[in-house]
Amino acid sequence: MQGNEACVYAAIDCGARFYAGYPITPSSEIAELSAKYLPKVNGIYLQMEDELGSIAAIIGASAAGKKSFTATSGPGFSLMQENLGMAIYAEVPCVIINVQRNGPSTGLATRPGQGDVMQARWGTHGDHPIIVLSPSSVQECYDLTIRAFNLSEKYRIPVILLSDEVIGHMRESLTIPEVEDLIIINRKLPLVPAQGFKPYTPEEDLVPAIPPFGTGYIVHISSSCHDESGYSHNAPQTADNLVRRLHKKIEANQEDIVQVEWFGPEDAELTIIAYGVISRTAKQVVINAQANGLSVNLLRLITHWPFPDEQVTQALKKARAVLIPELNLGQVVQEVHRLNSFNTPVYQLSRIDGEIILPSQIMQKVEEVLK
Repeated sequence: MQGNEACVYAAIDCGARFYAGYPITPSSEIAELSAKYLPKVNGIYLQMEDELGSIAAIIGASAAGKKSFTATSGPGFSLMQENLGMAIYAEVPCVIINVQRNGPSTGLATRPGQGDVMQARWGTHGDHPIIVLSPSSVQECYDLTIRAFNLSEKYRIPVILLSDEVIGHMRESLTIPEVEDLIIINRKLPLVPAQGFKPYTPEEDLVPAIPPFGTGYIVHISSSCHDESGYSHNAPQTADNLVRRLHKKIEANQEDIVQVEWFGPEDAELTIIAYGVISRTAKQVVINAQANGLSVNLLRLITHWPFPDEQVTQALKKARAVLIPELNLGQVVQEVHRLNSFNTPVYQLSRIDGEIILPSQIMQKVEEVLK
């Protein structure tokens, strides 16, 4: 099946029962299949008037206790940014699937791109944490959608699945496990009496247990600075404590959240850092390079944010050089430079014309670097 299809099956299998969205290429199959299959499992599909309303609706449904998701692409993702910040600040779990396309603006609406990496991290304003995952196969569209919901529920944070047009539309074999074999995480519910309950009192893991609306607890969700009661509280110390806790609950759990894949020889002279569709191209290059006697490996970013600092630092420390091919003008390159205290040469290979980077193009650059 298609990658976009796999996302829908995964969402339903892990318990998602609410989708609100607005069709946009190249993510529209997710809306179409959600409309078809959610009602069959007593779920709800809601066709919204735009992407602003879409993310507002899934935040409301999640606050009422339903695992909720939406899907979009670049222009729609731009419209979701304000309410994305609200969900982060109010700690409302939800999943946003962004099937990237060429941009900016309308761009080449049916062609692939990877230009939303920094938007996924910094698109909404203010200091905020976020979790972003990047699939590179149809199987990972399924597996990482489930992981996105699990991380969202566990850490009470929106999670973005950052796919791309090729991964969303390619067809591959998919193994769907029995639902009873899946590891499914649901949000914590309060174990204390409703009387005197404060919905934003963090537990030992810094994540509060916030009950759904209508369950007997008084729950106030606010996009303004709030204290543990959930009501607006504008004291400087309250603001400082809240934002630092939001960050710390993610930073303290990076071992659980960050996921990468190494491919090829461990001590290679050149490390390629890639993600999404281009990591597939890069894997072929590693295979071809070994056949030609060149020492090359691949560090594939599965978790984009929080950025895999430890693994990228390891690559910079071990390799003679690092090459980063991506369908933008160097968004991951910036993060690699930030970590490069070893003065390791870092090369970038960009393509922004709506076509993917071919193995031959990466191999040519590899040969230039290693000659």
